[in-house]
Amino acid sequence: MSFATDYLAQIETIAARMPLPRVRALHLPPSRPDDPCRTGASGHARGEFCALELDDGSIGLSYVLLDDTLERLRNGPGLADLKGADALALARRYVSGQGVDRTLGFVCANAITRCLYDRAGFRPDGSSDSIGQMDPQAGDAIGMIGLFGPLVERIVAAGAQLTVIELDESAVGERDGWRVTTDAAALETCGKVLSTSTLLLNDTLDRMLAHCHAARWFAMVGPSAGCLPDALFARGVTLLGGSWVEDRAAFIEGLTSGDKDNRKGRKSTSKFALMAEGYPGFGTLLDRAAG
Repeated sequence: MSFATDYLAQIETIAARMPLPRVRALHLPPSRPDDPCRTGASGHARGEFCALELDDGSIGLSYVLLDDTLERLRNGPGLADLKGADALALARRYVSGQGVDRTLGFVCANAITRCLYDRAGFRPDGSSDSIGQMDPQAGDAIGMIGLFGPLVERIVAAGAQLTVIELDESAVGERDGWRVTTDAAALETCGKVLSTSTLLLNDTLDRMLAHCHAARWFAMVGPSAGCLPDALFARGVTLLGGSWVEDRAAFIEGLTSGDKDNRKGRKSTSKFALMAEGYPGFGTLLDRAAG
């Protein structure tokens, strides 16, 4: 069983226990002259994401810079038909679809997760730590799956040994105090790992986790991390860090206008950190939401 099938099974269970709102809209970032049509493994040159909104205001997020996903979301046929679509049917594409369909299925499943959280009265703990609370120390062997450029200096400055795993062979090489490789086996000596949540979209999650048996800390962060965490915790993920939409209208305005830094003064999102010890569990959340 893959994470995708495990996650979809939970979404199916939610739909069987309570009525789901239908799809209201898909929100995309604006076009820019320097928009990339294709990216490397991590795609972290610029962290673009889309948002799918349900009729009750629940919002799910997903990364969109894998291959030509963003371009096809903007220009592909059938996207206008998403308004009013059955949320469960769309979420099923996460398993049955490829490319854009898979992204749409995933982002819809994440919106259903937010719907469940809200109905159950659950909110993950807030976090101000962009490094997944891993607390890098001198001598630590740290793995990074996908290049988080702004975090590299912080890890290296702590005296840790940093190894970045990328799929893009052009990025391979030694840097000042850290290195980039395409060989996931390099993770086998890492005691701590920070991973992009893009693994949930590009089918590399289980392959990467298979090399992380020595990791006592595995943090997965990014806009796609708003999923149910049960299947990730069962696979050894210790922390899931994502974005929590606080102000729906301000968030959508910021995303679609490109003003995601909230320069208009409205705090539309906050960061969250979810760990197993603070998570009630899927069954408890479902009972609360449906009862």
